[in-house]
Amino acid sequence: MEITKTKFPEIKRDYLDTLQINIGYKCNQSCSHCHVNSSPSRTEMMSDDIIKLIPKVIKTNNIRLLDITGGAPELHPKFKQLVKEVRSLNVEVMDRCNLTILTEPGYENLAGFLASNKVQITASLPCYLEGNVDKQRGKGVFENSILALKKLNSFGYGREDKDLILNLVYNPSGPQLPPSQKELEDTYRLELKERFGIFFSNLFVLANMPINRYENYLKIIGKLKEYNKLLKDNHNPGNINSVMCRNTLSVDWKGYLYDCDFNQQLGMRINGDIKHLDDLLIPFVSLKDNPISTGDHCFGCTAGAGSSCGGELA
Repeated sequence: MEITKTKFPEIKRDYLDTLQINIGYKCNQSCSHCHVNSSPSRTEMMSDDIIKLIPKVIKTNNIRLLDITGGAPELHPKFKQLVKEVRSLNVEVMDRCNLTILTEPGYENLAGFLASNKVQITASLPCYLEGNVDKQRGKGVFENSILALKKLNSFGYGREDKDLILNLVYNPSGPQLPPSQKELEDTYRLELKERFGIFFSNLFVLANMPINRYENYLKIIGKLKEYNKLLKDNHNPGNINSVMCRNTLSVDWKGYLYDCDFNQQLGMRINGDIKHLDDLLIPFVSLKDNPISTGDHCFGCTAGAGSSCGGELA
């Protein structure tokens, strides 16, 4: 069978423990690798009615972690309210932060808010070198990211003696698989500590998904077919049981449900009768053993050492 004809293996959902919500597509950046096509011009935002459903769904389904993403999720006017309400339920909250939002006018107190509510931060920093970061994410992004990291460190984030988690995220600048997570983490620690005095908890390496803005980028440079083949050629069946779609549910800004954030951007809704956050308010409802909607992009999660929102799978 030709590699181009290879189909992603059938997989089913396990028990749900993480709710990942895309609270809105508006962002203060326009990164070249962004699979959401986020930018300052996007206007999609989760409504107040949908926001109010989230704590109810978390309680009904015994959700362990609320994973908030975007865009820049902090731009949503109800971001802080939602964080405080969910933390009051003794549920972990993760903020997928682009770092530069912490340096924007009007958001000077955001780092302190996140620290006081013990919010986990997973922050994008695709390289420890200024040129590489600015090429991928925009001029001045690296400098502002370093300022933001120093601010987070000042509140105790990323320090071993504090209970404030600061994870950094690396993704390749070009169409290749990420390098070894452990080896790159050691390099990040050395470079960021020696050059800037910065500390962090963990480094996650992620493969770029060939959808939306990154797919268009690959088309422009004539590398889309080559990159898709690279992902398929490096498929590792051992990663199947650890892919995040098995225990994570993705929610779009309208409240509709998807197996993962990538499926959300492709409009591939979840299988079965449960389609919206409203449907998860029914007691004893379960998604376990639901078939997961898959496509060629799923090879991005299983290629090599694997890739998920929590880094390597292998």
